[in-house]
Amino acid sequence: MKFSRAIGGLVAVAGLAGHVVADEWPVHDNGLNKVVQWDHYSITVNGERLFLWSGELHLWRIPVPELWRDILQKVKAAGFNGIGLYEHWGWHAPNPTTLDFTSGAHNFSHVFDLAREIGLYIVYRPGPYINSEANGGGFPGWLTTGEYGPLRDDNEKYTAAWEQYSGAVAEYVRPHLITNGGPVIMWQLENEYGNQWADRELKVPNATAVNYMQLLQDRHREWGVDAVLTHNNPNMNTKSWSKDWSDVGGEVDLYGLDHYPACWTCDLSQCTSTNGDVEPYTVFDYYTHFQQVAPTQPSFMMEFQGGSYNPWSGPAGGCRENLGAKWVNLFFRNNLAQKVSAVNIYMLFGGTNWGNIGIPEVGTSYDYSAPIQESRGLWDKYSETKLFGLFMRVARDFVKVERVGNGTGYATDQDVVTTELRNPDTGAGFYVTRHEYSPSTERTRFRLNVETEVGELTVPSEGSITLNGTESKVLVTDFRIASSGKKITYATLEVLTVADLGDRQVVVLWAPEGEDGEFLLKGARSGRAVSGKAKTRRTKNGVVTNVVTGGENIVVNYNNDVQAVVVDRASAYKFWAPTLDSSPLAWENTTVLVKGPYLVRTADIKRDTIHITGDWDEETTIEIWAPKKVKNVTFNGSKLKIRKSKYGSLIGTLAAGEVTIESLTADLPPLTEWKVANNLPEKEVDYDDSKWTDADHQETPHFVPPDTYPVLFADEYGFVAGNILWRGRFDASEENTPTGAYLRVIGGRASGFSAYANGQFLGSWLGTMENKTGELEVSFDNITLNTDTDNVLFVIQDTMGKEQREAAPDPRGILNATLIAPEAVNFTSWKVAGNAGGNELIEPIKGPYNEGGLHAERLGWHLPGFDDGEWEVANPGEGFAGATSRFYRTVVPLDIPEGYDASLAFELKTAERKNLRAQLYVNGYQFGKTLPVLSNETVFPVFPGILNYKGDNTIGLSIWAMDEAGGSVDVQWKVLGVHRSAFDPRIDAEYLQPGWTDRSQYA
Repeated sequence: MKFSRAIGGLVAVAGLAGHVVADEWPVHDNGLNKVVQWDHYSITVNGERLFLWSGELHLWRIPVPELWRDILQKVKAAGFNGIGLYEHWGWHAPNPTTLDFTSGAHNFSHVFDLAREIGLYIVYRPGPYINSEANGGGFPGWLTTGEYGPLRDDNEKYTAAWEQYSGAVAEYVRPHLITNGGPVIMWQLENEYGNQWADRELKVPNATAVNYMQLLQDRHREWGVDAVLTHNNPNMNTKSWSKDWSDVGGEVDLYGLDHYPACWTCDLSQCTSTNGDVEPYTVFDYYTHFQQVAPTQPSFMMEFQGGSYNPWSGPAGGCRENLGAKWVNLFFRNNLAQKVSAVNIYMLFGGTNWGNIGIPEVGTSYDYSAPIQESRGLWDKYSETKLFGLFMRVARDFVKVERVGNGTGYATDQDVVTTELRNPDTGAGFYVTRHEYSPSTERTRFRLNVETEVGELTVPSEGSITLNGTESKVLVTDFRIASSGKKITYATLEVLTVADLGDRQVVVLWAPEGEDGEFLLKGARSGRAVSGKAKTRRTKNGVVTNVVTGGENIVVNYNNDVQAVVVDRASAYKFWAPTLDSSPLAWENTTVLVKGPYLVRTADIKRDTIHITGDWDEETTIEIWAPKKVKNVTFNGSKLKIRKSKYGSLIGTLAAGEVTIESLTADLPPLTEWKVANNLPEKEVDYDDSKWTDADHQETPHFVPPDTYPVLFADEYGFVAGNILWRGRFDASEENTPTGAYLRVIGGRASGFSAYANGQFLGSWLGTMENKTGELEVSFDNITLNTDTDNVLFVIQDTMGKEQREAAPDPRGILNATLIAPEAVNFTSWKVAGNAGGNELIEPIKGPYNEGGLHAERLGWHLPGFDDGEWEVANPGEGFAGATSRFYRTVVPLDIPEGYDASLAFELKTAERKNLRAQLYVNGYQFGKTLPVLSNETVFPVFPGILNYKGDNTIGLSIWAMDEAGGSVDVQWKVLGVHRSAFDPRIDAEYLQPGWTDRSQYA
């Protein structure tokens, strides 16, 4: 190994008279096959090194299988070569004896076929525990009652439960493993389980955790899962499960790390214990951790921040300002500086927490400030992510690099820190630059000392490189242009992508508008600008080109059949590089370039015609770089009139569509014709609750016992989601009349409850984000109690899902129900109602989390086909008075024009009467919920397939007023986007929308 100058206090490995020479690193496999291997540098799949660039999505958060192609095409178009897929035990298992992998969106087999067709690997993450801001961390509710003992350990009852589920998953997914020709290259066991050590410093193992992890591995191997097994270590402190770090048992094949440098929630105060009290845009050091814990393995961010979830109390729209395009630019490049060669970002597409599928802290949106929005729309964060993804797709030499230097000595300005990474075989270099103080807002111009095959250089020779605030750049040296043998010796612009079109290799470079750029094309003898302004000069090593970005394309043709296209950021955002085959590796000779549209989904060449599909929303100039034989272009099946540019591209126009956001908004049917019915008859003393479940348990397996008995924990009686209704009977006599009651109710953060006696309102706990348990002492002073018949205390509670990790077994229900009387008096009986059928799910398509125990839900008023002909006419925007609940219904037709994809949402507006909880239903799906006293969330996107874009739609709205002021909610359409599109959202989703059947037995 040859050493050169000290740089920023560190010694850099140089030696480019030859190449960097590294020690030999061992090549690993899982001992069963060599399909997927790995070493100190990167992962190899079928013999090809891979920079794994994967993004997370959750199919159960977009429960319309017909939409999965739309999402995966957008994933591939952004340069990704993989997706991460959490499985969800609770979604598939409504009760201990049922596993549903067939009905509706429970059938995941379609996505494996789609991934293989589109060209995406899968990092499969089935748990059994997943966290994921999912109800109970993905555990089914019935598992969290305490009956199955401690969870996430090696006890026999829990083991038997997960073995049944995980074994079925293994059987289901095994045909789709990479070893069987499928797309699944890795299988993650458990999640964020950093429990290997009882004492990490002394390396004293936690035997229970070790046994659990080893048991998971042994069982999966017995079930024929021969994929690489991996894990997601929750932070850099726990140092669990790496074979490079220990051999006490439970270590997985391939180590992965989890990190959220900007906080996993929009509430930054929640992250100070893990990230410290740091300023936004502060980067972290992962290199040291990986070199310590997994030095012979690739540095793998199994879960790296792609956004943050928004708690109920968070800002409207989430924390997009903190986590937008600027954030992507800095933090994704910082991973490269840390020698990270495999990344799964969380989330790439968030989806929605429809129904009660999420945890108490999180609202119904799971947009996650992700690159692909909850509405399926794309924004500048997606575009910036695409710049990174397309570059890493063609940065073939990065899959084998050493970090050879890091410091401020590279740049001519000491405010700039540079990390040098170099391929020991090819000598290719990558210089990651940023401000040393990463949150800096300064604009700094500098030159950079680099080492190349032609010697040590300070670049650019003219002008400067600019870092604007938190910006980061990855600048290359000795960069190979596809497999042509040609190289860029250095560039002070960033490489966007490369396409090898046979007759020429097209290299696209970019920098923000108005910045200098310089690059040296090795071996070229001449270059000529054929578009825009560029200065070229021949040197002994090749042609140096200088440009200033902005305006039209700068195109330079060189004598060696290289064509350089230089653009600014705005133009770079419009570039796409669709592939002509389904390889996740997206080789440059199977790639064409398209500039202009909002989205390019696919490209295919047949004879002399290129067929492109995609989306656009206004008149758009489209420019295509394709092989010389291509003379004609179709876009979404329509032939385009094209002309050939002077540099060989094909240029046409996509005409503006007739449908716009404004016109579609005007054409949508008004939401004015509503019917209404009483949604809370259960509060009345004479309500017939004979069909309800007796709540009479005198002991409980729950780890948290109640204060009073019988046990009033809903999950013990088979109700695990949504609203729970309780009716407690008690006696009163002239000698001993209760004067009130004390209630302590647990429902999770943001939960709430109301209490009534003999039909009269007593009071409410409105809920907070600080407490998952609410207390209420109520008075019977204004209540007429019966001395000769029963009295009824009625409690309606809104449970907000089960918490995660150790808190998942916390119950949902009433911890304390005490009557206040001169002499002690107890309730004579209790009854409970929840979702119709409880754990014995009566309708599998929407699964166990869609419905709770509201009267309307139990009787199916929210479902298509229910007859509301006898109901009164009323508008929810006008509302009602009194502390009660009403359910509103309307049926509206939609007819979205063919050829357009629209993103539609409902906006729920509340005026002065805000102490309420409202739930929106669309064709039977609970797809929105607002808590005005806590939440700023008012806009609820609804997917096509949940909405019928060509047909009738049943819209339901429950309003529960929690004080005597009553409640009102105005419901309006909101159009979030309209594009002419190759994707047809007019899905025949009848199979996803079971209609009404008689549910009177659940009244």
